[in-house]
Amino acid sequence: MFDTLQRGADRTARLARAARICGTGEKLCPAERTTELLEAIIEPGDRVVIEGDNQKQADFLAAALAKADPTRLHDLHMVQSVLALPDHLAVFERGIANRLDFAFAGPQSRKLAELVTNGTVKIGAIHTYLELYARMLVDLTPRVAMIVADKADRNGNLYTGPNTEDTPTIAEAAAFRGGIVVAQVNEIVGQLPRVDIPGDWVNFVVPSLKPYAIEPLFTRDPAKVRDENVLMAMMAIAAVYEPYQVRRLNHGIGYATAAIELILPTFAAQRGLKGKVASHFVLNPHPTLIPAIEAGFVDGVYCFGSELGMERYVAKRADVFPIGIDGSLRSNRALAQIAGQYACDMFVGATLQIDAQGNSSTATKGRIAGFGGAPNMGADARGRRHDSATWLRAGEEAGDHLRGRKLVVQMVQTHQPNGAPSFVERLDAFDLAASAGFALPPIMIYGDDVTHVITEKGVANLLRCRSMQEREAALRAVAGDTEFGKRQSPAATESLRHRGIVMFPADLGIDVRTARRDLLAAGTIDELAEASGGLYVPPAKFRRTVMTHA
Repeated sequence: MFDTLQRGADRTARLARAARICGTGEKLCPAERTTELLEAIIEPGDRVVIEGDNQKQADFLAAALAKADPTRLHDLHMVQSVLALPDHLAVFERGIANRLDFAFAGPQSRKLAELVTNGTVKIGAIHTYLELYARMLVDLTPRVAMIVADKADRNGNLYTGPNTEDTPTIAEAAAFRGGIVVAQVNEIVGQLPRVDIPGDWVNFVVPSLKPYAIEPLFTRDPAKVRDENVLMAMMAIAAVYEPYQVRRLNHGIGYATAAIELILPTFAAQRGLKGKVASHFVLNPHPTLIPAIEAGFVDGVYCFGSELGMERYVAKRADVFPIGIDGSLRSNRALAQIAGQYACDMFVGATLQIDAQGNSSTATKGRIAGFGGAPNMGADARGRRHDSATWLRAGEEAGDHLRGRKLVVQMVQTHQPNGAPSFVERLDAFDLAASAGFALPPIMIYGDDVTHVITEKGVANLLRCRSMQEREAALRAVAGDTEFGKRQSPAATESLRHRGIVMFPADLGIDVRTARRDLLAAGTIDELAEASGGLYVPPAKFRRTVMTHA
């Protein structure tokens, strides 16, 4: 009881200090006084959340915190889904924060590794998204949460637009445990199109000086899809989608999965798979999915977030996407993670390194990239109890007659674009754990969850392996001319092919000469826009056609 009373009194004192900046009973804070507001409501040692998804960023609030006086604010414990901006690390460099729990740090992965090495940042843990959200509700509850939305009214009600993403989870974690919630918005309006976050969860609203940052993270230009990607996509459909009749799935980001999406209306349709595979996705609105949607392959897509340029197309396809009464997408990252883990029969992802046990990681020398949602999507959910034909068949192939298995597919070329081998005897993650003081190496997806590995050489079906030695041999068989792959004897590979554990293109009835870009249902960004009926408006950096006016 004492702690509850003390927390309430502390919160009252903080709000009183903020009232001197915003005015008593006022929720709107002038943009130029944002740093003052944060210094009033945050205290040294606080646990603080800044919303930063894969795409949208509370960038104005992040910059305001980075400008705070380190003599007033210090030793903060930052809890963040994604570290994407320089300001996310500036708070550590300036001595404002010193402890971090996070999920993903792709854009800042190298800099983060430097700061960990020199002792500027102490990492509590690298989480998956769901894991981090769960801990926000349990033992990483924020004292102050900084969120972002499209619009607000004067009562603090928020409209997030199509990119709801993390906002509800972060706001609720703070608002119902005596925390303080500050929202950055693009504009203040008299009436919202819909209310995504109620005003009584929000203490202060800051109209930022420019629209919040958002990246078209899930857009892949079909022009960059290579023949090798097409071949891998063909093998994926022939070796996994078709025999397992996979209808509910999640695709990770990359050109391999983009190629699959783009050959559904061609290669998959030719094989009579329309209505039999890839009908229900948990996925952001990938532009490369447009041809498959228009061809009638896709019945539904539940979204983590939106994608720049897809707003009009998504709004017109309410039969496929979850659309609100305002006519725009409603997304939710936490719910999509749950849907991907429990409602999907397959995850298809990629990685930077795979070892002899099938463990994979994106943590390599000098980089702490984190995990994001891949471990949630790419884990066999032990709590699952509903069945499907796909799930049951995978379980049977694994020799388990009491439960099914989720298909977890890793699609990776034998060498990364920089020439580094994708298959290694030992993950860099083990060395990183030692240098950073982690209790365990940051493995993204554990090998015992992986069911298939697909490279440009072939497919390794690990479900059919009955020993660690067989799994290792299957991985070496598809590792190509890497040092890892060269340790496999041709005789061992032929034995695995004979038993259907390893499948090369010829084993799947695929003529490599047909694996060409002309199989793609759209070969350029412009062709995706055309397929959408002109509703997809590609972001400027993806546009190839320059319009000129006399």
